[in-house]
Amino acid sequence: LFRSTIAAVVTIGIIGFAGSKQIRYETKDVERCTITQFVEASGTINPVNTVSVGSTVSGLIKAIYVDFNSEVKKGQLLAQIDPANFEATVQQNQAQINNAQANLAKLQAVTAYDEQQYKRYKNLYAKNFVAKSELDEKYSTYKSDLAQINAARAQINQYQASLKTALTNLSYTKIIAPVDGTVISREIDLGQPVAASFQAPELFTIAQDLTKMQIEVSVSEADIGKVREAQDVVYTLDGYPDSEFRGKVTQVRLSPTTVSNVVTYTVIVEVNNEDLKLKPGMTANVSIITSKSEDVLCVPNMALKFTPDINGPKYKNQGIWILDNNKPKRIDIKTGANDDSSTEIISDAISEGSKVIVSKLSKNSKKDGKSGRPPMPRL
Repeated sequence: LFRSTIAAVVTIGIIGFAGSKQIRYETKDVERCTITQFVEASGTINPVNTVSVGSTVSGLIKAIYVDFNSEVKKGQLLAQIDPANFEATVQQNQAQINNAQANLAKLQAVTAYDEQQYKRYKNLYAKNFVAKSELDEKYSTYKSDLAQINAARAQINQYQASLKTALTNLSYTKIIAPVDGTVISREIDLGQPVAASFQAPELFTIAQDLTKMQIEVSVSEADIGKVREAQDVVYTLDGYPDSEFRGKVTQVRLSPTTVSNVVTYTVIVEVNNEDLKLKPGMTANVSIITSKSEDVLCVPNMALKFTPDINGPKYKNQGIWILDNNKPKRIDIKTGANDDSSTEIISDAISEGSKVIVSKLSKNSKKDGKSGRPPMPRL
């Protein structure tokens, strides 16, 4: 009798009652917490401003003056294309101009002589010493000389334009940095031919400011509706597994990208890189915070799924079960934000510290080091 009494007391202390059946429940306290909702995606880190440096002329690379990671200033010489052919073209055009100018001087001298001849014949014709046809011939010759002078001047202008083009192409053999920055890419080697027939080949890529970086994040069409500008972002990098970085959404681009029937949109996240930890091309695992509910009542998600009797009545409203005098009691609630583990609840009948039921324990389960079987008394 003594053993039975002890056993009965201990059992009553660790179980709840549901009707005439003894049932044990696992409960959790209703707590205040912060629930954060976010969109997860991945992206690539790139400098905010990069400039591609190319060549508009073709030739062999004669010299390279910078390399990867070189700091450069605007106007600095980066590389040199062999200028020999371009210098020869400049000399040829200059020679053409000199020849045309000499030809113009010759024409001007001939024109001056023919002009005097015309005036002389004009005076003779006035005195009836020459025929009208001879005067007309001299006049025609004089006018032809004037036309040739105009043609010679036009040819000089043409040669001067060609010379200007040749000088411009010669200047293009010097590859100049258009901005201050850091060389992050070099696509050429010494002696390599550069062909610029159809489009300017890329020789260098310069990042203007590596302390200001951005992440180009690919967000699926299912999540893009939740993303807005100015939302906070938390991201991690494989290169720094123990660090967490922060940024902010600055742009949600409208242009879609479709790969294998999967539509994504590019979201630009601005990040700070004052310590230069971030390297161009790094992969970032991004969490865009779309909603944040702070200091709200929340319960484990398991509590929303619990019901004492799976064959019991169906309820119209969402509810949770609390343990009231060792008996389950249902409370209607409204739900708010949620994450993987918790859900915000809204109810006047629930307060912080209330015991919410999350599961029904089996007879053999243990809780807090206690078992359903009472300890044997000492003899």
